[in-house]
Amino acid sequence: MLEPHHELESKAVKWYPTTDIANAFFSIPLSAEYRPQFAFTWRGVQYTWNRLPQGWKYSPTTCHGLIQAALEKGEALEHLQYIDDIIVWGNTAMEVFEKGEKIIQILLEAGFAIKKSKVKGPAREIQFLGVKWQDGRRQIPTEVINKITAMSPPTSRKETQAFLGAIGFWRMHIPEYSQIVSPLYLVTRKKNDFHWGPEEQQAFAQIKREITHVVALGPVRTEPEVKNVVYSAAGNNGLSWSLWQKVPGETRS
Repeated sequence: MLEPHHELESKAVKWYPTTDIANAFFSIPLSAEYRPQFAFTWRGVQYTWNRLPQGWKYSPTTCHGLIQAALEKGEALEHLQYIDDIIVWGNTAMEVFEKGEKIIQILLEAGFAIKKSKVKGPAREIQFLGVKWQDGRRQIPTEVINKITAMSPPTSRKETQAFLGAIGFWRMHIPEYSQIVSPLYLVTRKKNDFHWGPEEQQAFAQIKREITHVVALGPVRTEPEVKNVVYSAAGNNGLSWSLWQKVPGETRS
């Protein structure tokens, strides 16, 4: 299966609902024979988990697999699932409402709890796994842009890594991203002493400006009137290219 974001991007649809299972890990009981493996001592008293703990490294995989099995057994309609987050899609509000209700019913019958506050939509614009979706396009949520643009210049290698981690997830939205941030990556190298000078500050300021002007990313269009344009750039910090599609009345990448 493709990464959920990429697979969802290929669905040029109008409506979405999402479901997030409440306390999904704690909805999964541990077999008695395995509980001793999850024992721990607190203030001289020994305890053990009898539900799937959140801190175990295999809990996300186990949880994802059990929910997936429940949805397959219940013959759920086309959907995307990432651990306990689930999204369906369609071209009308009623269509996706019915799909979402079917998913919820399957999960309830399988023993999972659903909170009404965790069910979003149907809506034409929705967030799933931290990404805003509208008309089959992925967009950066406004609150994410505001958070990144409000960040102060790093004063250490660790802070630089944190900034690059925050903005790097959205690199596909920013043309020539790798060239712009190249000076910042040099700062994070262990063999280099931390130094923040004019070049680093310029890169920092430029990438923050770029993220305020990003465009939505959508599925590749194949209609005859759509023109494909490839932009390439080369500089001291490397090469970059991007595919843009010119649709009558809009530009998309």
